[in-house]
Amino acid sequence: MNDEAFHLTPVDARRFDFGSALRGYDKSRVDQFRDQVADELERLTRVNQELDAKAKGFHEQLRAFRERDKALNDALISAQQLRAETREQADREAQLILREARAEGERLLEEARVELRRLRADIEALDRTRRSYLAQMRATAERQLAELQSAESAAPPVAPAAPAAGAAGATGTTDGGERPPLKSPSWLDANVQAE
Repeated sequence: MNDEAFHLTPVDARRFDFGSALRGYDKSRVDQFRDQVADELERLTRVNQELDAKAKGFHEQLRAFRERDKALNDALISAQQLRAETREQADREAQLILREARAEGERLLEEARVELRRLRADIEALDRTRRSYLAQMRATAERQLAELQSAESAAPPVAPAAPAAGAAGATGTTDGGERPPLKSPSWLDANVQAE
């Protein structure tokens, strides 16, 4: 018999009539066996329905798990792509920051070099001005010293008439009117020697 052509239900087993024949089976035993077969068919039908329900539930769970697995794989792929894109973006930004920092460093160095050259030029100009000023001061001091020396050598010393009390302290002489030779200031000598 083919399973697709034969479907036996418990009701079919209970209602099936075996007919009667001469020297047939014991009717009570056949009825008892028929009832046992019908009960077993009912039990198996219930178990089969329960198993079908469980199988459907498992199939639904499996479908849900597969959907979750697909969603997780898609999320993982997206996260990996996002990580790669973020890393590339960070690398590009880092390179840009480095280029900007190098450019800024070069600009600051160039400004410092320009400022250094300007300060050196200012120092040299100040040094030239100082030397010129000291030379002028030396020339002026030497000219005045020469004039003083020529004035002292040209005029004979005049003796004071009568020194009054305390007059010696006012003129600054201690030996009868003769003055000591004039000296150039020490700061001028120090600057002249530095040249």
